[in-house]
Parts: sequence; C-alpha cells; structure tokens
Amino acid sequence: MMENIALVIALVLLLASLCQWLAWRVRLPAILFLLIAGLVAGPVSGVLDPDALLGDFLMPTVSLSVAVILFEGALTLDFREIRGFGGVVRRLITVGALTTWLVVAVATKLIFGFSWEVSALLGAIVIVTGPTVIAPMLRTVRPNRKIANILRWEGIAIDPIGALLAVMTFEFILASASEDAFGAAIGLFLQALLAGSVLGIVAGMILGIILSRNLMPEYLHNLAALSLVLVTFTVSNAITHESGLLAVTAMGMWLANRDDVDIHPILNFKEHLSLLLISVLFILLAARIDTQQLLSVGWQALLLLGVLQFVARPAKVLVSTLGSDVNWRERALLAWIAPRGIVAAAISAIFAERLLAEGNSDAVLLVPLTFTMIVGTVLLQSATARPLAKLLGVAEPSPRGFLIVGANPFSRALAEALNEHDFRCVLADTNWDDLRQARMAGLETYYGNPASEHAEAHLDLSGIGGLLALSRQRHLNYTSAVHFRNEFGKQRIHAVTAPADEKSSGGRKQAGSYVGNRLFGEDIRYADLVSAVLRGSKVTSTTITEEFDWEAFQRKYEGQRTPLFVITRSGLVKPFTSEDSPEPGRGDEVIALEQEASPDVTAEGGED
Repeated sequence: MMENIALVIALVLLLASLCQWLAWRVRLPAILFLLIAGLVAGPVSGVLDPDALLGDFLMPTVSLSVAVILFEGALTLDFREIRGFGGVVRRLITVGALTTWLVVAVATKLIFGFSWEVSALLGAIVIVTGPTVIAPMLRTVRPNRKIANILRWEGIAIDPIGALLAVMTFEFILASASEDAFGAAIGLFLQALLAGSVLGIVAGMILGIILSRNLMPEYLHNLAALSLVLVTFTVSNAITHESGLLAVTAMGMWLANRDDVDIHPILNFKEHLSLLLISVLFILLAARIDTQQLLSVGWQALLLLGVLQFVARPAKVLVSTLGSDVNWRERALLAWIAPRGIVAAAISAIFAERLLAEGNSDAVLLVPLTFTMIVGTVLLQSATARPLAKLLGVAEPSPRGFLIVGANPFSRALAEALNEHDFRCVLADTNWDDLRQARMAGLETYYGNPASEHAEAHLDLSGIGGLLALSRQRHLNYTSAVHFRNEFGKQRIHAVTAPADEKSSGGRKQAGSYVGNRLFGEDIRYADLVSAVLRGSKVTSTTITEEFDWEAFQRKYEGQRTPLFVITRSGLVKPFTSEDSPEPGRGDEVIALEQEASPDVTAEGGED
C-alpha cells in the first residue's frame, strides 16, 4: 500500500510538471491544464482519490499551502511601486471588491436559492483573481502599460483581501447559529483582525531581525522563514479561528515594505515552493470535484458566470475608476479581464469542507461553482482579450524594447543609449550590486531570474520584444534564452560569449545553439565589452547622412568604434551579429561602442 501511495504522489508531481511545461509552450494559464489533469486523474479515470490518498491530512495540507502562497504574494506588495496608479488599485481592492461581493452574493441567492450566508461566502471567494493567472494572459494580450500595471497589481493585492472577506463571512455563518449572531460575528471579526494583524507584524519583525542581523547562517534563512510562516499561521488560527491567512499576509506585507531587510533570497525560495504547491494543489482539488454535481448546476452556473463577467466586473471597474485618468477604452478592457485562480479554488475547498461539517447542505456546491467560474473566466478572456484590446486601440504597438539579462557596466551603458532613443529596456540580474548601480542610474530593473515563476507574475514586459543575454553567468543566459524563445521568436534572441562559454570546448558553437544570434560578431566577448566600459569607453550614436555615409563611418572609425545596433528611420532596431551586418542608410543611426585606451582595467569574470 505504501508503495502505491508513493507512486501516486510521484505521478502527481510529474503530471504537474508536464502541465506547467505545456502552459509555457502554448502561453496559456497553467490552471487550465492542471484542472483538466485533475479531472482526468480523479473523477474521470478514478486513478487519483485525494481523500483516500491523504485522509485527514488533506485539508490541513491545503490550508498550510494557501498560507505559503499568500505569504509569497504579500512579499511582493511594496506599495511604493504603485505610485501613479495607486488610487485606482486601492479602490479596486476595497470599494470595488465590495461591489463584486454584493453583486455576486445577490445573484447567487436569486439563481440558486442558497442562504444569504452561503451566497455571501461564494461572493467573497470569487473576488480574487491572482497574478499566476493574470500574468500569462497579459503576455498574450499586451495592453498598454497603464492597464497592464493596474491588472498586475490588482491581482497581487486582491488575494489577501478576498481571503479576509471570506473569513469574515465564514465567521458570521458560524456565529449565526447562536444568539446575538450579529454582535458575535462582529466580535469574532474584530478579534480575528486584531490577532492576525498583531501576530503577523510581530512575526514579520522577528524574521526581519533574523535576516537583517544575520542571527542565522544564510543557508538557514529559507528554513527559518518557512517554519515561522507555518507557526504564525497555526498559532493565529489557534487564537482565533481563520485569522491565520490574515496573519501571514500581514507578515509578508511588513517585510516587503522594510528597507532594512533583504527579502530577495527568501522570495526566490518561496516562489519555487509556491509553484510546486499551486501545481499539486490544483490537481488534488480538481480531482475531488463531483462531476454529477458539476453537471447538475449547468445552465445556472453559466448564468452566474455571465453575471460575474458582464455585471459584477464592469460595475467594479466603474466605481473604482471614477475621477481617474483612465479613459473609457481602458476601462472597457479592465472590465473584461479578471480571471480567477488557485486561491479561489483553495479557499472554496477549505470553507466548503468546514461548512459541510457544520451541517450546511448548501455548501456542497461551493467547489463546483468556484471551478466553473475559474474555467469560464480563463477560457473566455484568454480567447477574446487580445482582439478586444486591438479593437479598443489600447494594445501595445509592435514591441521594440529589450529585456537585458545582466546589469553589468556594459549592459547599463547600452540600456541608457537605447532608452534615449525611446526603446524600453529592463535589466534583469541576480547580482544585487550590479542591479543597485542600474537603479541609481534610473534604469528599469528586475531582481532575480527572468525565467522564473516570480518573473512570470511580476516582470512587466510591456513594449519588450527581444532578449539580449549579456550576463557573465552562462546558465542565466541559457535559461532566459530558452524561456523567451517562444515569447519573442528565435530571431529576437541575442547573446555574447560569457566567460564560462569561453572556457568550454566548442563553447561558442554550443552557446549559439541555445541562445540564438551572436551579438556584435564572433570575436566580441563579454570580457571585451565590460573591460572597454570600465576603461572609459562610451556608447555613442551617429547619424548617417548623404555626405557621411556608412563607408565614411567605417573609414573614419575603423578600430575606434565597434558597431552595436542600427536604428532605422522607421524606428526599427537591428543589431550587428555574427550572422547579419546591416548596412545603415541615410537617416539611420548607428549605436557603437567607442574605444578608450586606459591600462590595467579588466572585466569581472568567473565561471558560474
């Protein structure tokens, strides 16, 4: 028996990996494939029975997983990053969330005849969207940056808000069985709010002290963070029922907004853990769905989906954008995009289980209805959002900018030169010192691996249409190139020879097969470029004219300037590569590295 359980768990992990890979290949939210896999493995084939597999450990596992997922999401809630559109985001997650809650609760009551308590609980559950669903959709839709940023931040911030509203509703349902239900519910809510907030902030302070003062060796930081999150969640729930989700959210938000705490190492760890938990969790929850119950609510569920899509979401966007600079076209697209995700699925499973234990028969349909909302919103919006964005004229034009992997001195100089010509560049790196220098120069940055799940949710690629792999770390160049090949196309993936490539046999040929076109010529290496900038070389721009043509440029600057890019009169940018050397014409501009001779300066090197 034990061998069979181990085999089933291993197969679930393999299935989760295949679903994530397939989602990456076709650029759709992974939730769709995870749901299908769960349904096939569970009710369709009968191979996977989560309740038999994990027994009494299933729901505690779901609860702890949701705690980790919400904590990881809260770690990204640095509110300084929403300046300029923070008002719209705040209204979306407050008055807008209440609008959705009210509309869905009333619709559920009228359509299904549930009690007001269960109707309100479903309304709270479907408030949440989630960055893991929004991000892949935004990659395909490519709306303008204002819309993309609003949707991305709403998806990050709404998860804990929705969870808190669900907790409030659940506490009211439990209290409604006793006398003075309203007073008891208010008391329980205030107790949960106080316990969760205080305990979460205290836990955040403790973890912050551990991290900032190095009270533990660095290799123990992730273990300490994970254990403290789980302890905070369970202790808070022991003090006040269902306050644990608020506690871990407050803990993550406290850490995210502290300048004296470097949360990036634990954030990277939590990102990988959250990906694992989301993948496995969704398969397990989908495998528990009763297909008969799902079919029994057929047309009614579709009617509720219509209310959610065509009434609740537009009403939310309308009340949240009044008085803002969001125009009606942008409002229309905001009103269309709001796919539901894993947090809604997990919360519905948790509260449905507990309500059924309390004898509330209406709760039996909570999970099937929530999954219907998830699948319906993802399928409908994935298929229609891009054409709608084009029709409304709020889609980004053909992307011209670059994601630059590596924030070394040459990358920074190149990004500054391209920015001056209105080409958006984002520098991504795992080296914090290099990235800090880029930020000080006013460049856009991303800390971490751009091919990671965290980047999938939080890296804004609006206006980005190509990759320049300029890191000294070979694995970072390779993983980024492979990850974005489907995104940008093979012809828009470029790289230079990294130090590790130079030391490996046949390194350049091998590297080229992975990362696409070799930038600036076969003989141009990472060390050459960085050393030149450290010696004082500058990235220059020269306009080609009828009098000063391309041949004149080459004669004058032979051995003095290394051509890097050509910016054509039509606004296209073409790199010089080992495979292609464009010939600039009149009105084009040549971006080049001007050589400066200054001895005794070498580039940073090292093999990853």
